[in-house]
Amino acid sequence: MNAPTRKRRWLTISAVTALAALTALPAGAAPGRHATHPRSFTAMATASDSGGDGDGGEESDEIAEGADQFAEARTSPGTIAPGAFSAAWDALNALPATSGQWKHVTGLPYNSDDPRYRDYDSNSSGGAGLVTGRTSALAADDDGYVYEGSAGGGVWRSSRGGGHWQPISDRLPSQATGALALDGRGRLWLGTGEATTNADAYLGSGVYVLAHPHSGVFTKYDRVGGAELDSTSIHTLRFGGGKVWASTTHGVWSHSSTDLRGPWKLEYAPNPAYLPGGALADDPSAPYKNIANDVAIDPKNPSDVMLAVGWRSGDDYNGFYRKVNGAWTRVTSLGALPTDADTVGNVTFARAKDGSRYYAIVQSPELLATDPDSNLDGIYVSRDGDPFGSWDKIADKDALLKSGTALTSAGYEPGVQAWYNEFLQVDPANADHVYAGLEEVFETKDTGSTWSAVGPYWNFGFPCWSIDPSKQTGDCHQTVHADQHAVAVGSYHGKPYVYVGDDGGVYKRPLNGSQDADGHGTDWVSTNDGTIDTLEYYSVGVGRDPSGHGLAVNGGLQDNGQSILRPGDKVMGSNFGGDGGDTLTDPANGCNIAQEYVYLAVNVTQNCAVNDGAWVNDPTKVTSYSVAPPDNATNEARFIAPLTADTDNGGVWIAGGRHVWVQTHGYAIRDSKEWTDAFDLGQGHTATAVAAQGGKVYAAWCGPCNNQGFTRGIAVGNEDGTGWHQLDLPATGAQGTVPNRYLAGLAVDPANSSHVYLAVNGFSRHWTEGPGAGFGHVFESTDAGATWKDISANLPDVPTDSLLVLPGGGLALATDLGVVYRPAHHTAWERVGRLPAVAVLQLKLGPDGQVYAATHGRGIYSIRLR
Repeated sequence: MNAPTRKRRWLTISAVTALAALTALPAGAAPGRHATHPRSFTAMATASDSGGDGDGGEESDEIAEGADQFAEARTSPGTIAPGAFSAAWDALNALPATSGQWKHVTGLPYNSDDPRYRDYDSNSSGGAGLVTGRTSALAADDDGYVYEGSAGGGVWRSSRGGGHWQPISDRLPSQATGALALDGRGRLWLGTGEATTNADAYLGSGVYVLAHPHSGVFTKYDRVGGAELDSTSIHTLRFGGGKVWASTTHGVWSHSSTDLRGPWKLEYAPNPAYLPGGALADDPSAPYKNIANDVAIDPKNPSDVMLAVGWRSGDDYNGFYRKVNGAWTRVTSLGALPTDADTVGNVTFARAKDGSRYYAIVQSPELLATDPDSNLDGIYVSRDGDPFGSWDKIADKDALLKSGTALTSAGYEPGVQAWYNEFLQVDPANADHVYAGLEEVFETKDTGSTWSAVGPYWNFGFPCWSIDPSKQTGDCHQTVHADQHAVAVGSYHGKPYVYVGDDGGVYKRPLNGSQDADGHGTDWVSTNDGTIDTLEYYSVGVGRDPSGHGLAVNGGLQDNGQSILRPGDKVMGSNFGGDGGDTLTDPANGCNIAQEYVYLAVNVTQNCAVNDGAWVNDPTKVTSYSVAPPDNATNEARFIAPLTADTDNGGVWIAGGRHVWVQTHGYAIRDSKEWTDAFDLGQGHTATAVAAQGGKVYAAWCGPCNNQGFTRGIAVGNEDGTGWHQLDLPATGAQGTVPNRYLAGLAVDPANSSHVYLAVNGFSRHWTEGPGAGFGHVFESTDAGATWKDISANLPDVPTDSLLVLPGGGLALATDLGVVYRPAHHTAWERVGRLPAVAVLQLKLGPDGQVYAATHGRGIYSIRLR
C-alpha cells in the first residue's frame, strides 16, 4: 500500500492483535478511510487504503485541490464575468417545461453510524450520527428560530430550535451561502457565494435581506444594491454605525443598513486592477488578489473599522487595515497579534456582546507552506474590546493538543485546515466564555487559559470507542461531524444553545453544556433529522435490490461517504466513508457497487457492504475491497475521476486518470492488478470524462486544467488497447467548433458506438475571458468524433456536467442550475421540473425507467421523461 490518503480506521484491540489482523487481510482489502484524517495513533493499528494524491496524505491539500478543480471546470480557460449565473438562471426559467415532477429520493435521515454497515471501508461508529451536507453559515434568535445556510443547498429555517427544517431561498439564482446575520431589527441578511474553500468554487448573486424571517422566503426582489456583488463569494456580514460591511472575494464593500436602495460602495480592494473590468481582470491570479476575510468594528466608535484581508496561501497584501486620513493603511502593531503578510492569512473575528472583548483566529500562510502538522498561528484576545489595542495570544496548536483533541499525531494536528475551518462565538452573557471551531469544536470558559475539545473530530482511538453494532459509538458520547464552518447562539423555550455547522450539517448543545473527564461534550444533538437535505452528491447508482422488493439507491458525497437506501428503509446508511466520488451499480443487483473515494481510489462490494464489524477479529469477514487502478498510486488522476461501464457489457469497466484503464471482471474484481492500460493520454493530461459502448471508448481530458495554459482533448480507441488516437480539436473557439473549455460529459448512443454526445462546462465567450472560450455547451458527432455539430440551440449559457441518452432517443443534460431535456427528433431544449438553482453533477437511468439526478447540495431526485 502506498502513501496514505485521508481516512483511517482505528481498532480497539491490542496493537499486536490488530497488526496481525491487518497483515492477514485478503488481497486487495483496504482499511477504512475517513474524509479527513491521515494519522497513526499510539498503540492503535492503522493502515492506509490505496490512494495517492501527491501530498503524502495531507487532507488540507486535498480539500484545496478538490475545490480548485471544481472551480477550474467552470472558469477555464479564463475567469467569469459578474452576472453570468443570474443570467443563466433567468434564461433557464424562461424555457418551456416538461411534464412530470421530481420525486425527492433522499428526503429522510442519513445515519453515518448505521450499525448495518460496519465494514472495513465504512466510518460507521465514529460518532457523528445523523448528517447532511456542508453548513457554511448559521444564525439564531431567542424565539427558537434557527437559520442554516448550506454550501450548495440554500437557506433553511427551523422554528423549533433546530430540526423540522424548511427551505426559504429556493427562488434565488444562487443556493451557495457564504454568510447569514440577524441585524438589530430582526431582519435576516444573506450573503451568497460560499467562501470557505476557493475564490471561484461556489459563486453567489449578491446580498439579500428578509424583513420577516419567521415566516417569509427570499426572492430576487430582496437583493440589496445592484450587481456589484454578483459572481463573488461573501465570507462575513458585520454591522456597525448604520452600515453593513461585506467581506468578499472582490474586497470589502459597505452599504447603508437602513436605506437599502442604491449600490454597494467598494471600501477597499488591495489590487483593484484585478477586479472585473480592471486591466488585469483576466490574469490567472485575479481570483486571489482581493480576498477579504472579516471586519472588526470598534464598539465604542463604530466608524473605526479594522479590515482583515489576505489569501490563505499568502500574498504581499495580506494583513490588517485601518482608514487613516481617508486612506486604508496597513496596521503594523497590535501587540501579540501578528500583522506581517507571511503570518496573516484567513482570519475570523468575534466580539463580546457587551463590547468588553474581541477575539480572533489567525491562519498562517507561512505555516501552510512549511508545517505539515498545522497552519494555525493562534487564537487571540483584545481584553478591552478595542480591535486596535494590544492583543494577547490565548491558544495555538500546542495548547489545543492538551484539550482532549482526537488529532494528536504528526501530520494532522489542530489547525491543519485552519484556512478551511474557522469559527468563533462569544457567550452573550459571559465575555470569557468562547467557542472556537477548527477541525473540531473547542471551548474555553476562562478567556483561553484552558481549552476543552468538546466536539472531537471523531471517537476512533478513544478508550470508550468500540465497533459494537449494538451501540452508536461504543461507550463514547455523540460528537459532531468534522470540519467546522459556522456557529450561532440562540434560545429555545428560554434555554440558550450553541449551534455549530460543519461538513455534516448542524449540531447543538446547551450553551453551558456538560463535559466528561476528557473534556468531551456529553450533550451534543444532531438537528439533521431528514427534513433538511443538503447532501452534496457527486454521483448516483441504482439497481434492483436483491431482496426482490424494490430498488437500492446509492451515491457518492462530499465528505459524507457513500449513502445507501434500500427498500423499506426509514433511515439511509453509510456503507463507505470519506469523500464519495463516482460510483457504479449493477442494475440487476443493487448490492453490487463500485465506489470511488478520491483520485481513483476505487472499492468494490457485492453485499452492499453489510457488515457487523466482525472483521476486526476475523479479517476474512471483510466484504469491501480496494481495486484502485494504478494511476491512483502515481497521483495521476483528478480529485473526482471518471469511472464508467460499457453500456453494452456492464462487466467491462473504464476508469480515467492519465491513462485509460479497462477491467473485464465486473464486480468480481478483487485486485488492482486486474486493470489493463488501454491508452496513455499523455504527460500532464488527466481524464475528465469517459464513455464506452460495444468495445469503443471515448476519453476527454485536460492538462493543464486551470487558466494558466488550459488545454483539452478527446482520445478514442478500443477497450482491447487497439485503434487509439487523439481527435483533432482546434482551440480557436470559432463558432460551431468544440470550445476550448472543460469537457465534462460524454454519452454514447446505445445503438451506435460512433454516435456520441459531448457536454462542455464553463461559460461561453460572452462571460468567459480566455483563449478559445468559444460558444455552445452540447455537441454531437456521428462519425466517432471526426466532426462535431453544436446542438445547443436554445440552451441557456450555463455550465453543463453530465449527459444521458435515453432509450427512445431523448437526451437529458445536467447543468449547474438544474436539468434540461431534448425529446427525440426535436432540436429545442426544455426545462425538467422545478429544482432550485442547484448543480446537478450526474444523471443515471434506473432499471425502473426513471432518470436519477445527483445534485450537489439538495440530495437525489428522480423523474420519468417521455
